[in-house]
Amino acid sequence: MDKYLPIGSVVLLEGGTKRVMIYGRRQQELNTKKIWDYIACLYPEGNINEQYMYLFNHDQIEKIYFIGYQDEEEFEFLKENLAEKPV
Repeated sequence: MDKYLPIGSVVLLEGGTKRVMIYGRRQQELNTKKIWDYIACLYPEGNINEQYMYLFNHDQIEKIYFIGYQDEEEFEFLKENLAEKPV
């Protein structure tokens, strides 16, 4: 990958048994201030509550099941906001 996966992408994390759907990128963890590549929720359930939000980095993805929606706005966003850390 030469960029982040788009919003809506569905992946399986290493060691996981349930797929998750990406709904945010370059997320900062509140307690530690650590920056993560992605935040996701369970798929197909969606965002249930904060106990079911998953922060992870691209290298923790075991398998990509679906690549989310991409259009000109997505490409411009990547260029302006996420280009400094390709995955």
